[in-house]
Amino acid sequence: MGKPPADVNFTFSDEELEALKPFGDVRAHAAGAPLIDEGDANVDCLITLSGHTDILVETPEGEKRLGWMERGQFAGDISILTGQASLSRVVMGEAGEVLHISHDNFQRMLVENSHFSDIFVRTLTARRIFSHNASHGAVIVIGDAHDRDVFVARDTLSKHMIAHRWLDPDKDPLAKRIMEAREIEADDLPVVIRGRSRIMSRPDVSELSEAFGLDLVPDNSCTDVVVVGAGPAGLAASVYAASEGLTVVTLDSDGPGGQAGTSSKIENYLGFPMGVSGRELASRASIQAQKFGARIASPASAVDLARDGDNYCISLKDGRRLKARAVVIATGAQYSRLPIENLERFEGRGIYYGATPMEAQLCGGQDVCIVGAGNSAGQGAVFLSQTARNVHVLFRRPNIRDTMSEYLVRRLEETPNIHLHPETEIGTLHGTGSEDQLNDRLTRLSLRHRATKEVSEHDIGFVFLFIGAQPFTDWLPQHMSCDEKGFVKTGPDLSNLDLVRAGWTLDRMPTRYETSWPRVYAVGDVRIGSVKRVASSVGEGSVVVSDIHRALAETTPSGS
Repeated sequence: MGKPPADVNFTFSDEELEALKPFGDVRAHAAGAPLIDEGDANVDCLITLSGHTDILVETPEGEKRLGWMERGQFAGDISILTGQASLSRVVMGEAGEVLHISHDNFQRMLVENSHFSDIFVRTLTARRIFSHNASHGAVIVIGDAHDRDVFVARDTLSKHMIAHRWLDPDKDPLAKRIMEAREIEADDLPVVIRGRSRIMSRPDVSELSEAFGLDLVPDNSCTDVVVVGAGPAGLAASVYAASEGLTVVTLDSDGPGGQAGTSSKIENYLGFPMGVSGRELASRASIQAQKFGARIASPASAVDLARDGDNYCISLKDGRRLKARAVVIATGAQYSRLPIENLERFEGRGIYYGATPMEAQLCGGQDVCIVGAGNSAGQGAVFLSQTARNVHVLFRRPNIRDTMSEYLVRRLEETPNIHLHPETEIGTLHGTGSEDQLNDRLTRLSLRHRATKEVSEHDIGFVFLFIGAQPFTDWLPQHMSCDEKGFVKTGPDLSNLDLVRAGWTLDRMPTRYETSWPRVYAVGDVRIGSVKRVASSVGEGSVVVSDIHRALAETTPSGS
């Protein structure tokens, strides 16, 4: 499994241990006593005071001891901070005492003590990265590469920073050995295995969420701020609101990152001269928000927003209801779908809406097609060119420089296996079989030149769409003022008629990011007139928090 790097462990001094004790309680345990079981959520932070604790993780070869913690050392990974299900077991290896810090007290300690906060966050993050790189097999996905359910499962796990190992049953002998040992039949595939305690056959996102503790927000929760959407704008709002003492619940129907999370590499974001992937940026921001106490629930889909006295009520798709004194709408926008036949049939089976390492793994050594002429399309093309045989970039305009940054255009032109196709669009899609076959996937497509009408056929089985943007605003109430495309109006874009229709009663006008409903804000790509850049979204998400503070001061805090 490889030797762990030095930064995955830390030993507190005696003085530091004394400073940590007020946050928890000291308990004596006999040798062999279970402290954390696989699948437990919201677990205690365990700091060994005497004896030692063993960390046990399931692997394809059986359970193994990944490490042990002696005096001054603590067990666990980033799930201690996030509250997600533990992927390992912790038992008392040698009788002794352990300092137990509950999940709530642990988060309080992170906010109150920057010294300990830095140590824990740095070490826990390093452990999650080591776990990802080690591929020890605590979580295993077995299924065909082109199976839509496999793609959904791996995408969900990746977005929530859950290290996993993917095995193709037709190519990897280990898959067959595991299936025989765990009595998994071919008809059960695809399966997601969580350690030794759980095997999920063809799980949907809800089952994965429950199994890994991705959404721990209880029904009828009441909080200062609910942030709907965990893209750059929503995560920024979550970080700044939580760090300034507000209680925050952040909801996302998919996973942290939003549309930006599909970017393989963002090179013009301030402070990252070597670039950063959208998913890495989202992961860091998610950890940062939770460090300050924000609760992130995903997948959790908001379906309605209603007034509830001085509060607001957000209804979720699963029937839960959350109350909030203020709401931040940061649902962003999604890439548009091509208006061509068979598109839905091949989504997840050749049609994709992001270029991440997972997609790059699928299309290695093959020809791929990217549709779009924005920066995300350019970033995706450059990234995929490292593994794909050829990358064909299609766009409707005559000149790609009209919509793409110059540095990216030059990079496309200078990469020999990237081919630009101006004024070109996809005509038809073709697959391996009929629509009801599980192994059906995209294999070929026709391209049509818009000016000459010339049609050409290409053996391309991977298409990545980066076109347009449609706001996620269908769930908003009728009197929440939006423009004709669905983007939310805020501040100076609201007319007096908009405010009258929405029932605005305050003796002040809406602030810059405030909607036609008081204390309901819209930031990022979902807002009318926003600049579609990550940095702009982060800026709006952070700036809006000062407006929220002032608006909350106008109301009486809820006693519920």
